[in-house]
Amino acid sequence: MARQIDYYFSAASPWAYIGHAVFQDLAGSHGCKVVYKPVFLGELFAETGGLPLAKRHPARQRYRMMELQRWREKRGLNFHLQPQHWPFDPKLADGVVIAANVAGLDPEPFMRRMFKGVWEDQLDLGDAATVADVAGKAGLPGEKLISAALSPEIATIYEQNRQDAIAIGVFGSPGYVLDGEVFWGQDRIELLGDVLRSGRKPYQGSV
Repeated sequence: MARQIDYYFSAASPWAYIGHAVFQDLAGSHGCKVVYKPVFLGELFAETGGLPLAKRHPARQRYRMMELQRWREKRGLNFHLQPQHWPFDPKLADGVVIAANVAGLDPEPFMRRMFKGVWEDQLDLGDAATVADVAGKAGLPGEKLISAALSPEIATIYEQNRQDAIAIGVFGSPGYVLDGEVFWGQDRIELLGDVLRSGRKPYQGSV
């Protein structure tokens, strides 16, 4: 049976973008099933003690900018540190991922284009027409998924993802969960790979 990794993320997260391709390659090489679980970071931060970027101390904001440049170089990417349409409301793009899942479609091609659209092409992923176009170019029924993304059913799943994240101990994006063990941040992908290769039992945190 394939091992399952629950993938918590937000369309607006630069770190999810930076690690996405590397994570997908890792999961694919180990034959893992990936469960995509978009979460709204504003509400997740409020529940788990995180702060939105604008409210963080200037030292933390400056360090974030250095880290973005470091990881841009490390991952061989070429993206804007401050895209024209960021920050944006990610609920619609996140909702399209959920709607694709519900429809039995693979959302990953959309996610690749979505992240690239925000950080490389400076698209407005808070705009319905733009999201529909990105989904269509990923081979998905964009207009249909946009309509579904705005439905109460998808909103319920979105909220459940947030509750699931809190319950398992995820407090940011991206969060990868393997056998109940949380790996927070794209800079933990290599550690996730170590576990997949070794097959060790999951570590448990305690407070």
